[in-house]
Amino acid sequence: MLLSEANRLYLRRLIRWRTTRIVLFLLLMINFLDILRIHNKIVHGDREHLLRSGRGAARPRERIYIASMHWNNAKVLKEYWNDAVIQLTETFGADNVFVSVFESGSWDDSKEALRELDSELEKRNVPRRVEVSDTTHYDEISKAEKDRGEGWIDTARGKRELRRIPYLAKLRNKTIQDLVELSKKGITFDKVLFLNDVVFTVEDVLTLLDTNHGNYAAACSLDFSKPPLYYDTFALRDIEGRAHNMQTWPYFEARDSRNALVNHMDAVPVTSCWNGIVVVMPAEPFVSSTKLRFRAVPDSLAAHHLEGSECCLIHADNPLSKTKGVYLNPRVRVGYNYPAYVATHPPAKSWVSSWDIFTGLWVNRIRRWTLWSFDGWVVRSRVGRWEKEKSGNREPGEFCLINEMQVLVENGWAHV
Repeated sequence: MLLSEANRLYLRRLIRWRTTRIVLFLLLMINFLDILRIHNKIVHGDREHLLRSGRGAARPRERIYIASMHWNNAKVLKEYWNDAVIQLTETFGADNVFVSVFESGSWDDSKEALRELDSELEKRNVPRRVEVSDTTHYDEISKAEKDRGEGWIDTARGKRELRRIPYLAKLRNKTIQDLVELSKKGITFDKVLFLNDVVFTVEDVLTLLDTNHGNYAAACSLDFSKPPLYYDTFALRDIEGRAHNMQTWPYFEARDSRNALVNHMDAVPVTSCWNGIVVVMPAEPFVSSTKLRFRAVPDSLAAHHLEGSECCLIHADNPLSKTKGVYLNPRVRVGYNYPAYVATHPPAKSWVSSWDIFTGLWVNRIRRWTLWSFDGWVVRSRVGRWEKEKSGNREPGEFCLINEMQVLVENGWAHV
């Protein structure tokens, strides 16, 4: 018996509806299984870290140069940082470390906290330089014109002001002075550990040192101030040199960086990172003829309203970056305050929830599919104009640049 036209139409609609439901169901199941797989990988990866810490790792044989600079960090210094640094020196042994700390014109109790650290390290015979300075930001920005060097620029506020990044690069280079001087005397180190003013543990450092089986030009943690937002967006670039796709997990646009992070590997390939703790192999870049140092982009380039972090440019200049690679280790997460550290180390469960995984994957996809980087175009066009201004104008760290101008002010720094 032939079906009527109405029945045929109904049948086609029924088949389409059931097919749609099946497809939707399959998509949901695929998403559910993928989320479950990712969640389990994160839990398993962190559990490995905890088991290793619980067993107690053998005393490392590496010699570590610890470098740090501080400004108004008294609370974290007194409550967490000082003790962690002391424990770190005890783990490696006084003969295998050098602690270099530089403080710059704080108005809180940072100087007092660091003097206490200096005293404790002295009791333990730890080689060190803990230097505090009374030179404030106000002193720096009030220098007479004859005393000003590079780093000063005419801004839209109608003033000649001191750029933030050249100032920070100068301070960071102070922290590695002893590394260079000691090498001339035959005293060498395997790695340089740059520490920010973060809450961290010895286990965090040991895990980070073991990133990619210890083979890297640099290895970084993830850092947080207000989780789930990660903190250091200025210096982090994915393996294709692009800035973050989003400030929450899984962060990256580039496939290789994103997939490694999603799979919770201990070595996520990136072009640049800093993020609270950085371990850099010093022998070749810092103490050899390459004389790797922190720097800022030239003032003439910054005049085009562009800036790049000294913590990103160091990777652009490091000859080991191309041969050994730069990696982020998501199993190492540090906080700029204790609540942030605790929030990213929940007991007996994943630090990224199943819901965060689901929303993160889809938001990341939608942003990749729909967003175009206008800032990237602005940076490239301004760099192009600068390159034409003078023969030899070239910036190897172009991937570090952002559409900003940052200057030092009395109580910190400002965008202008």
